[in-house]
Amino acid sequence: MQLDPVILSRIQFAFVISFHIIFPAFTIGLAAWLATIEGARLFTGNALYRRVFDFWLKVFAVSFGMGVVSGIVMAFQFGTNWSVLAAKTGAIQGPLLGYEGFTAFLLEATFFGVMLLGRERVSPRSYFVACCMVSLGTMFSSFWILANNSWMQVPLGHEIIDGKIVPADWMQIVLGPVQMVRWPHMLLAAFLTSAMCVAATGAWYTLRNVHRDEGRVMLHWGLALVALLIPVQLYVGHLTGLYVLKHQPAKFAAIEARWKNEQPASEVLIAWPDEANERNLFAITVPKLGSMIASGNWTSAEVGLESFPKEDRPPVLIPFFGFRIMVGMGLVMLAVSWFGNLLRWRGTLETKRWFLWCTYLSFPTGFIAVLTGWYTAEVGRQPWVVYGLLRTKDAVTPSLTTGDVAFSLAGYVLVYAVVYSFGLYYIYCLLRDGPSADANSLPAGSATGNRPLAFAGHPDTATGRTGGQEP
Repeated sequence: MQLDPVILSRIQFAFVISFHIIFPAFTIGLAAWLATIEGARLFTGNALYRRVFDFWLKVFAVSFGMGVVSGIVMAFQFGTNWSVLAAKTGAIQGPLLGYEGFTAFLLEATFFGVMLLGRERVSPRSYFVACCMVSLGTMFSSFWILANNSWMQVPLGHEIIDGKIVPADWMQIVLGPVQMVRWPHMLLAAFLTSAMCVAATGAWYTLRNVHRDEGRVMLHWGLALVALLIPVQLYVGHLTGLYVLKHQPAKFAAIEARWKNEQPASEVLIAWPDEANERNLFAITVPKLGSMIASGNWTSAEVGLESFPKEDRPPVLIPFFGFRIMVGMGLVMLAVSWFGNLLRWRGTLETKRWFLWCTYLSFPTGFIAVLTGWYTAEVGRQPWVVYGLLRTKDAVTPSLTTGDVAFSLAGYVLVYAVVYSFGLYYIYCLLRDGPSADANSLPAGSATGNRPLAFAGHPDTATGRTGGQEP
């Protein structure tokens, strides 16, 4: 692999978006969780829900800030590294990103301040509405980003004038059939990611025998939500696979590591794809299952990579393993949540330490599923940046040199390593210290409109060091 400006720009974008996406995937679901728990507090008046809310709000504030920063940096690359893409598709992508600002960012920026600083300044009902508006804003943000990406995956509602791709039907671009499958898929992934984190935190507290009441709420509610959503996600994921089969057959063949046309088609459960010789090593297959999964019958013909010119084929290794890791994480969430709810029904959930450890160690499953799902979608789209219209190698800024991109990539790696190490450690400290025993003892006194993140607490408090004592 030659490290030219194209491949380095792809690596740089992949690096930045990998850091960025974990925060929206977490905060979209966490915003909905905060609105739900605040609604429960408003309805019941239970102070326990207030403590849980205040705790997760601090985590949300830091995560939200880190997500915003990484998102801004990511957008700059359209101008610095992908200027041809911006010039050719700006008439479509520009408005979509602008709509995100006019809707999502407007809601989040307005009402997030109320969430952080306005509890004592507005009525309880108004505060609950603010929580709902922030949650709605995060969902709007995901909608416009997915509309943009779905159009790049399956371009609809456009025409080409003077070499530029311009909108012809905004309804097809914004509300096309592919978008209306992929957006729910991403939303459910975000909800599941946050729910697994909440449940894992509750299991951690139960194992440590601290914050028992708050941990019980997190554990029970988190597992219940995952158990409810994961079957829906598996079904929506299947619908997403059907759009890939219909609109991106080369990607589907790569995901299946299917080199030859087959009738009926077997399903490769696991193998090591050998791209050089177009074969699978150490393959474990199930005859006819591939036809059943793809087309709903046991005898259908399925297309292999041999049907596509080599210059139009995506890489196989990353889509093949990425898809299987994503599905594997979904099955882990299914097993943990359903078995956990069985234990809950039997009244033994909090006494089975081995299961609490399983739940605690399952906290990254949602993040891994989101990342591998995106890798499957984006690498499987190659060699196109806009599928069928613009190749990736033709979308990069022509004036870029290898040294330019290598320097900026090294800068990103260095800065992210420092900033996000501190940020993630700070979030870990918040999670470790847990909820405050007093619902009214939040460290918001020093928080102002100019210093909103002071809401998360003094660094000594967040790291467990008070009065000069080590934890």
